[in-house]
Amino acid sequence: MDGCRFGVVRKAWEMPFLAEPAELAGLRHAVRSRLGHWGLAGIGPEAQLCTSELAANVIKHVGCGTPARLAVSMSGSRLRIEVSDPDTGSLPVLVTRADGEEHGRGLVLVDALADRWGVVLRADSKIAWCELATGLRSSVDHVDGPQVARAEALLGLLGLSVRDKDAHQGPLTVAHAEEAAIDVIADLLHWLRAHGCDPDGALDRAQAHFEAELPEVA
Repeated sequence: MDGCRFGVVRKAWEMPFLAEPAELAGLRHAVRSRLGHWGLAGIGPEAQLCTSELAANVIKHVGCGTPARLAVSMSGSRLRIEVSDPDTGSLPVLVTRADGEEHGRGLVLVDALADRWGVVLRADSKIAWCELATGLRSSVDHVDGPQVARAEALLGLLGLSVRDKDAHQGPLTVAHAEEAAIDVIADLLHWLRAHGCDPDGALDRAQAHFEAELPEVA
C-alpha cells in the first residue's frame, strides 16, 4: 500500500443545498472544514473555488433555488468534488469564442484549477464534477512531515490494535485511528504523572505547539 502504513480511510461526504447565492459561502466553509479534517488544508482554496463555481453554474443555468447536492470524496490520489442537480437538459460546456477567448467564467476557473472535470448524466439528474491533485500517493496517504512520521513510528511500535485484538486488520476507519491516537496520548499522560510532571500543563503546551505548526490557509 502506498502512503500511510495504516491506511486511514477518508470517508466520502455529502450535503444537500439550495442553489442560491446566499448558500455559496456555507458551501465553501463546509469544504474548508472537511479538508482540514482530512489533512488536505493545502488545497482548500482551490477546492472552495471549484465548489463555489460549480454551484454557481447551477444557479445560473438551472435556476435559483434548485435543490442540489455537494459530494466530496477521494478518487485515487485526487480530491473529487461533485455538484448534482435534477436538470438533465442543460449541460455545462466550456465555449471558446471566435476571437479565441473562453467565456463561462465558472468553468474557465474550474478548467484551470482542476486536473480534470466533466459531467455525468443520469436518468433523473446530472453531476458536474472535478478532480484536484492532492500531492498524495494514494487515497489513504497523508501529507508528509517530521511530526507525522514520528507519530506513525510510535503508533507502529506500540501497535494500533493492542487494545482491540478482534479489530479488522484492513484499512482503518477515522474513528479507529482517533481512538488509537487517544490511547497513546493517554498513556503518555500517565507516564508524565508517574514522573511527577503536570499532564494538564503538558497538554496545553502540546496544543500550543500543534497550532503554531499548522500551515496557514487563506
